[in-house]
Amino acid sequence: MKNKTLAVWLTFLTGPLGLHRLYLYGRYGIWSWLSWVPVLLGGYGVLRARNISLDDQLSWLLIPLLGLTISAYALRAIVYGLQSAAAWNARFNPGEDPESAAGQTQVLTVFGLGTSLLVGTGVLLATIAFSFQRIFEYSA
Repeated sequence: MKNKTLAVWLTFLTGPLGLHRLYLYGRYGIWSWLSWVPVLLGGYGVLRARNISLDDQLSWLLIPLLGLTISAYALRAIVYGLQSAAAWNARFNPGEDPESAAGQTQVLTVFGLGTSLLVGTGVLLATIAFSFQRIFEYSA
């Protein structure tokens, strides 16, 4: 039985690594393996910026991939957490009672939603600010 609270926290904490998809869909989910691509490219951009400098234009393109991926999985955690118990159990626990405890919103689910909202918004705004700063510096 798939627990909604665990899925929210897994999505928030390890979403870019695809571990929540392994929990929800099993090891055969293609998206759980493809989610590594933007994470690795963004990490490579961060390493290029640290080793070469922030004047490296390729790192300008790669670093936002990491920020956008983290923000997207924070949003996914919010979507999971805001599902009703009946919708959650129908999708991830078929055959169970629509109001079973695995799909209920608990206190830890609400904390996971708040944390996802706070961190996801912060990372998204930082990514946008970094991107616009680099664009304006390059064009000036």
